[in-house]
Amino acid sequence: MSAMSDLSDNLSFISPPIALENIPQPRCLSLGVMASGSGSNFEAIARAIKEGNLNGAVKLVIYNNPDAGVKQRAMNHGVPHRLLNHRDYASREALDQDIVEHFRQAGVEWVIMAGWMRIVTPVLLDAFSRRVLNIHPSLLPSFRGVRAVEQALAAGVKVSGCTVHYAEATVDSGPIVAQAVVPILPHDTGETLHQRIQVQEHRLFPLAIALAAQPSP
Repeated sequence: MSAMSDLSDNLSFISPPIALENIPQPRCLSLGVMASGSGSNFEAIARAIKEGNLNGAVKLVIYNNPDAGVKQRAMNHGVPHRLLNHRDYASREALDQDIVEHFRQAGVEWVIMAGWMRIVTPVLLDAFSRRVLNIHPSLLPSFRGVRAVEQALAAGVKVSGCTVHYAEATVDSGPIVAQAVVPILPHDTGETLHQRIQVQEHRLFPLAIALAAQPSP
């Protein structure tokens, strides 16, 4: 079977091509999750932990929108959660300082931006240096910023996907941990492509967390 045929049949592939169960995970990771919306990526991480595929524990979920669906998902998994409404803060730095304090009190080691729709500042990034991961619905460095799926469709590219990377002060930059490629089909809309990308996000994020936490050689 050719590589293109395999791509068409499976609709995606992940790089690096390694299964989560094959990644050494000797130490339980203390995770803090930040989310603004439905929390489907938090759900994928929580399920990977529950099923024994990711050696970790979500210590706290922070969300910034009162109606965010992630709150209910956190409750379903018995995970502590906290609303920090960005509208209540005078600056991004003030919000990030409060996030840092809550995560430190919860014993968080790794910060997971699972659909956090706010720009973070060095206040957070420096407090958890090289331990802040973000997921973005494109193959970075292409199509940074908002409406990345629509950007890909408008550009007429043949593939898109998602990327987990170390967060840096510049939006959607930082070293890449892992990516999943999703082909763009002839009749794709923003909605259909986003749905297929999300499926791969849920596969990719637990894998990327385990990869990022590997000790340096």
